[in-house]
Amino acid sequence: MARSKSAKSSAQSAANLGFEAKLWLAADKLRNNMDAAEYKHVVLGLIFLKYISDSFEEHRAKLLAGQGDYKGSNPEDPDEYRAENVFWVPKEARWTHLKARAKLPTIGKDVDDAMVAIERDNPRLKGALNKNYGRADLDKHRLGELIDLIGSIKLADAGNRSQDILGRVFEYFLTQFASAEGKNGGQFYTPSYVVRCLVEMLAPYKGRIYDPACGSGGMFVQSEKFVEAHGGRLGDISIYGQESNPTTRRLAIMNLALRGIEADFGSEAADTFRRDLHPDLKADYVLANPPFNDSDWFRKDDDVRWAYGVPPKGNANFAWVQHFVHHLAPNGMAGFVLANGSMSSNQSGEGEIRKALIEGDLVDCMVALPGQLFYSTQIPVCLWFLAKNKAADAKRGFRDRRKHTLFIDARKLGTLVDRIHRELTDDDLKRIASTYHAWRGDNGSGKYEDVAGFCKSATTAEIAAHGHVLTPGRYVGAEEVEDDGEPFEEKISRLVAELNAQFTECAKLEKAIKANLRGLGYDE
Repeated sequence: MARSKSAKSSAQSAANLGFEAKLWLAADKLRNNMDAAEYKHVVLGLIFLKYISDSFEEHRAKLLAGQGDYKGSNPEDPDEYRAENVFWVPKEARWTHLKARAKLPTIGKDVDDAMVAIERDNPRLKGALNKNYGRADLDKHRLGELIDLIGSIKLADAGNRSQDILGRVFEYFLTQFASAEGKNGGQFYTPSYVVRCLVEMLAPYKGRIYDPACGSGGMFVQSEKFVEAHGGRLGDISIYGQESNPTTRRLAIMNLALRGIEADFGSEAADTFRRDLHPDLKADYVLANPPFNDSDWFRKDDDVRWAYGVPPKGNANFAWVQHFVHHLAPNGMAGFVLANGSMSSNQSGEGEIRKALIEGDLVDCMVALPGQLFYSTQIPVCLWFLAKNKAADAKRGFRDRRKHTLFIDARKLGTLVDRIHRELTDDDLKRIASTYHAWRGDNGSGKYEDVAGFCKSATTAEIAAHGHVLTPGRYVGAEEVEDDGEPFEEKISRLVAELNAQFTECAKLEKAIKANLRGLGYDE
């Protein structure tokens, strides 16, 4: 949901949606004094409950009608629903039942009982749902109002499935909660435009997709959207994830289940470095936004993953990078977010690991992004793209990228949506992704050319000459400035005259302000 530069597209951006924004404002009013981090699970759990109940009722109506393939079907047989990948919802968990009891003082317990029943009858959701609505400090009157509010979500028309509408609401609410939580919000949410940039560049049409720090599962949702937008099928990709935070893991399970996406998140929440839940996985694509500069992480010195050097105990950046490489299939590709320091740091052996990755011809593309994109940090970040086997692409008719790396400096892109947050627009994303695909030589992607100040294809020898630093600004050069035709001497004279005029005006304003202060009884 990125912003376009046009006013029309801007009105449809993540910061200015229609009913989603109105729904959020109404729900936020009901929050009272509850922290956003706690309220998040209250609201998102109810949105999920509304979705599975809607989906259940849609399918139940077909079974009741008993036409065509559904002739003679039993609408109270759970297998009739599971066969169509629809969650079975027992009577005590159906939205109509909860809405009828929304004004009762027992509504908290009723919702908890509904969540327990759904998990009982749908093993895929075991341990994923919030079952803490009966807590004493949760205002039951406000909870009932929230149920009424979420119950007002309607399908736009008969042709739209509830998952499309409720999926948009869920994604929008994740965005708003991330903003409300500030730094902590970054632990579960990567802005959709950053995820879209990764997905548009990797183009994961088919195969295994892996995210070992998956947060709320946004990488997977965007990957599925990409596949469907390009004519693929929902089952063309297989999804594998891992998340160490159990509450965040529950969000990921709900986020994907909301859209009917199958995923393997392992048996439980677990730290990727302490216990890899997918040890034998070789992924076609790795998409990730791991914790930046994590100093509190577990390291085993003889870990098989440290093929390019043992990462320092004080920073997990290159532990993540090597974990990604370890899990790539022979022709796999990875795209991930890291702090800018990863491109140039030489501390504690990081420079040697980066050098080994470069000399091993793994680094395909580097993108420097503008600052203020994340809720969790204002520091600028970069995107890394690794290719396990550039030679294989050359044999398939793509551009021969061996011993070459593309650098893209996108720091000037993006649009401020408020004082501290910036978004990448649709045009920004298209420019970055199309540049990469043209350089790769993808079919129909156009011809690639270096653009001063924006992109440069550099050889491994050039990178070595820069001390194996991967900062795009070192390679793309300065942007060419169009000559306005005004002679230099005339321009200097004009600018000096304008500056002197501004100094004079500044002095007048200062004099007036001091006079006003004296009039109020304040001496200088």
